[in-house]
This record gives sequence, C-alpha cells and structure tokens, in this order.
Amino acid sequence: MPAPRAAREVTIVANDIGPVGGMERVLAGLISGLRGLGYGVTVVARTCELPAGSGVRFHRVRGPARPALFAYPWFLVAGSLTLWRRRRGTVQATGAIVANQVDVIGVHFCHQATHLNPSRATWLFRLHSRLVEWMTRAGERWCFRRQSAAVFACVSDGVADEIRAFYPELAERVVTVHNGIDTEFFTPGRHGERSAERARRGIAGDRLVALFVGSEWEGKGLRQLIEALALARAWELLVAGRGDRPRYAELAQSLGVARAVHWAGVVADVRALYRCADAFVLPSSYETFSLVTFEAAACSLPILATPVSGVRELVSDGESGFLIDQDPKLIGARLRALGADAELRRRLGAAARESSLRFTAEQMVAEHHDLYRRIAGETAAR
Repeated sequence: MPAPRAAREVTIVANDIGPVGGMERVLAGLISGLRGLGYGVTVVARTCELPAGSGVRFHRVRGPARPALFAYPWFLVAGSLTLWRRRRGTVQATGAIVANQVDVIGVHFCHQATHLNPSRATWLFRLHSRLVEWMTRAGERWCFRRQSAAVFACVSDGVADEIRAFYPELAERVVTVHNGIDTEFFTPGRHGERSAERARRGIAGDRLVALFVGSEWEGKGLRQLIEALALARAWELLVAGRGDRPRYAELAQSLGVARAVHWAGVVADVRALYRCADAFVLPSSYETFSLVTFEAAACSLPILATPVSGVRELVSDGESGFLIDQDPKLIGARLRALGADAELRRRLGAAARESSLRFTAEQMVAEHHDLYRRIAGETAAR
C-alpha cells in the first residue's frame, strides 16, 4: 500500500549538507535514501553539496557560517522565513535552528548537556565561546518548548536520555533513530590502497598507524592521545580534522614524538584514511553518536574509544575494541597490546565491522520513512 501523499514530500532544514562533517554526511545519506524511496525532497540550508542529478529542490539561506555568535541568530531568522515560503510535506529540522512549527526535529546534539571547553587561550575567543554557549542553550530551550507536536528523533540512546532529562515535558515525543553509515562504501581496503595512501602521507609501510578524526581537539582527547603515543613508540599517529595545530605540534615535539605525528587537516575522502590505519582511537569526553567511530568500525579497524553516546551501542569491550578513558597510560597500554598481536587486531577489527552492520544507512532511511508515515497518519486523523 503506498504511503499517504503527504508522506511522499519532505522538507529537510539544516545549516549544511555535504561530504565533509559527520552531521553533513548523515543528512546527505538520508536525502539520497529518501529520494530512492520516491520522496520529493526540498532542502532549506546554507549549503547543500549532493551528487549531480539528485533531484532535490534546494533553497539557499544566504548568510555567514562564522562566527557562530552571528551565524546562529541569522539562520534562525532567515531560515525560518525561507521555510515559511518553501516548505512542502513533512518538515524535519536539524536541531533548534528555525522558529517554525515542524513535524520532526532531528536531535544530533543537546546543548544543555554540554559545556564548551575552548582550547584557544585568547580572552576574546573564550568570551565568544561563553556567549555562544549561552545563546545556543537559550535558543534550544525556546525552539524545543514551543513545538506543540514535533517528534524529537535523537541520533543515539544517550542523546534521547539527555533530551528526556532536560525537557521532561517532551519525553513522550522522544524517539531514537540512529544515524546510519554506508557499509558498502566504508569497507576494508586492499593492500595497494593502503600502501599508496601511506606513501602519500610519508608513513613507512611497516609502521603501525593509529588514526584520530575530529575537530575540537581538546574535548576529543588529542592531547592525551599524543601523550599515550610517547608510551607506545611502535605507533605512528595520523590526525585528521581542524584544531590548534601549532599547540599540539609543540606538545608532540616536547614529548619526542613529533616525527610520528602526521597532520592530514580536513579531508573530504576520509575513507582513504581509515583504509591506511591499523586502529582508530578517539578518547573523547563527549559525543552524541560519533559517526567517524562507526565508519572506522565498518572499515574493520579495532576501536579504542571512551564509552560515550553511540560508542556504547557499538563497542563491546574486548570484543570489537577497547573502551578507554582519557588516561594516557591506559591508552598507551591498549596500543601496546594491539601492536604486539596482529591476530588481536584482526579479530577486533572483524568484530567491529560486524557490529557496524547494525547501523546501516538503509536502516536509518527506513526508520525515517516509518516515522513520516506515522506522522502523516496522525495528521490525517485529526
């Protein structure tokens, strides 16, 4: 039986959609999957990078992306006006970014549950961070609490628990719809691909490589990982993402591991990095889903990560990886154990791949489809 007509049109509202960034990649995959199910998709966003011929109606919200102190309120106003004019069918907003009544809010982050920890030392940057924190928390409270009927689709059980804790009045409308990954795209690489990427990065073929992917390096534990590297000398560290590179390069220099740290910067083809690594390490203090960890697992990398939201649902300690904390000694010990046992690396990597298959893009799209159908049915019944 075909879905109701209203369920076949959906409008996705987001800041950015495209191949760079975890949330951006998830949204691109969701849109592609919805198009495959026959949905007409309208996008209201600042940027939208999708493959040619995607068939999406894109309405650009022109405005600044940075600094956040100006970008957030600008999009709140301009995005709301664009959505008011362009909305079609079921509307899903990505977080608290528009003032309009919507049908679904995809919650990738609960601002009430986190505290910004700026790594830059300047007083101006710290002041900006505190103002942004206050503004986004206030904006989230205002947007969420004015929604009279929206379903809050959280990307992990941990985020769902946070929303219920900070917004108990919304609890009955909170569901978990896990992010999904393309497990046919993120797969183990061939030996030739591994060797070519390592050569391009200046990494010797016989060295073990630990991969770190992420920005906001202080909160994600890069300092502790570099300190652990000094205790596990058999490993090289490949760092991808945006952060205060001079500060961390100086730390690596002071610990005598500067030559073992390779800085990749922001990478569009992150799959190539997964395929040239021997383990994925993310000693983060907070995550909502940690898409990169799931992608690394799909590429059969053993995972060393803190038991944050998402990771708890992916990694079984000692089976598909190791759950760690931010203690450099523990991270170093786990790296040494992996470095000394190739069969352990293979076994944990294979189990990580198997675990990741429970979180496919197809499953994510199917759960959104079911949610839209339910909303359309409830709307028709009213």
